Formats: sequence, C-alpha cells, structure tokens
Amino acid sequence: MLINCIAYQDGRKLADIPISDIHGYIVRPDCFVWVALKDATDQELATMQREFNLHELAVEDAHLGHQRPKIEEYGNSIFAVMHLIEVIDNDLHVGEIDVFVGRNYILSVRNRSKQNFIGVRDRCEREPHLLKQGASFVLYALIDAVVDRYFPIIENLESQLEEIEEFIFDNGSPRVSIERLQTLKRKITLMKHGVLPLMEATGKLYGGRVPVVCASSQEYFRDVYDHLVRMNTSIDTIRETISTSIEVNLLMVTIEDNEVIKRQTAWAGIFATGIFLAAAWDMIYKAMPDVAPQIAYPAALGVIVAICCVVYARFKMRGWL
Repeated sequence: MLINCIAYQDGRKLADIPISDIHGYIVRPDCFVWVALKDATDQELATMQREFNLHELAVEDAHLGHQRPKIEEYGNSIFAVMHLIEVIDNDLHVGEIDVFVGRNYILSVRNRSKQNFIGVRDRCEREPHLLKQGASFVLYALIDAVVDRYFPIIENLESQLEEIEEFIFDNGSPRVSIERLQTLKRKITLMKHGVLPLMEATGKLYGGRVPVVCASSQEYFRDVYDHLVRMNTSIDTIRETISTSIEVNLLMVTIEDNEVIKRQTAWAGIFATGIFLAAAWDMIYKAMPDVAPQIAYPAALGVIVAICCVVYARFKMRGWL
C-alpha cells in the first residue's frame, strides 16, 4: 500500500506526486523522490523496481521478508534492512523495514508493523539545510528513528529484570523465577538479533571507504553507530545478569534443600538417640526385673529426655535446627 510519494529539491518539499511522474523528477538536478510503502504487494514492488531501476536481488529480499538486519551495496545504490521491534500485549513483536537508497531516490517498505515514520518525514522537512544532503540524510533519519525506539524497550527489560531479582530474594517460587528469566532471555535475544547486525552494518557507513550515496552524511551515521554500541553493551549486560540470576536462583534452591536435609537429619538423630536409650533400658530391665526400684522408670525417662535435650542443643548451636 502506498503511504506517500513526495518530491524534494534543495531540501524543500516540491509536491506530492503520482508514481507515474517519478521519472520526471529524479532526472532533475538536486532533486530526489521519497516513497513510503506499507506491506507492499508484488505489483507495487515491480513498479518501484522499474521506476528506480532497483537491483533484482534487493527486491527479492524485500519480497521474501524476514531478513537479518543488514546494509548491502549494489553499484551506486544501497539496500538496508532493519527490524521494527514493538511491545504488543507484553510481548515483543518483530516487523521489518526495507530501504532502497540511490542518489536521487529513497524507497522505504514497512512490513508486519504498526509503527509509522510520519514523524521522521516531519523532522526532515523541518530541517531543509540537512535535507539538502538528499537521500542519505533520510536514510540516517530512518535508522535513527528505529534505534531510538529500541531504547524504551531495553529500559523496560531492565526494569523487568530488577523485579525478577527482587522476587528471587523475597523467596519467590523457584519455578516461577526460572520461567520469568527464560522469557526475559528470549526477549533480550530478539533485541540482540536486531541491534548487533545493524551496528555492524552501520559501522561501514562512515570512515574509510563508504558507499557514494552516504558520503555526505558520515558524521550522522557515526552518531547512530555510537548509540547502537551503547545499546549492544546494555543488552550484553542484561544477558549476563540473567545468566547470573538463573545460577543464583538454582544455588538458592540447593541451599534451601540442604537446610531441609540438615533439619531432617538433626531430628532423626534426636529420635534415634531416644530410641536407642529406651531400647537399652528395656533390655536391662528384662535381664534384672527384680533389681530395678520403682523410681527407676521415671529416672530412666528423665535421663533419656535430658540426653535428647543435650543432642538438640548441640544441633541448635551448629545451626542445624
């Protein structure tokens, strides 16, 4: 579905144009056309391929979808893929935006996502001195918008991790803790798959040899790269913390099991002591029934109780009870 098709010259909007007029504008000097599509059909992609002379392999990737984030160079044009990650019903949904960039055009194709980039277009049109750089600045603005939308998601995942850690140390259910940690680990892995490849690809857009179409905006791509590096570091920290939390949770379960075993062993030792003494007294009494005075029974019981109390006190001192 066509969202908009607008021509720009010298950093300023000329007009909304029909697709059939694209060729007439892209041949003008200092003019470029910005087209935005959503869930494009095969026919729409074929039309864009004819208008902008897009490389067939890039069009094929856009048609198939579900691509790894990347930036590929095809002659004097580039093809970029980014993941659009959004929170829906407390879960992460991954969409995709494919961007074709040439000297005098930029085409964005958004798939499987409710996010829009109207704000990006408004931002670019408010900065005509930057928009004069052409399609490369628009590519930067799109990547920057995608990256900026990652930050709140990562902050939310960090908050979830803190809540789970508090739950663990508040003696929450170990099974529930493990399930929540594994769910969080899956989410942070989705973020990793979106951030790391894009960071590696963006690093090729500044310094050294860069695609011709991006040469005028290298410092802006460097800024995005710095954001992605910081974000990737945060993701790695969260992943390490999740692994540590899982180990701590399992360790706490082991410690709790050991405490239970120690208590059971202590009580078993106390009862075994009482049973042994009672059995020994019983054997002595049966061997010499006439010798035992009447006071012997309560005295024996008192001795048994006293010895059991001593055993209990020793276990208590050692922290087993």
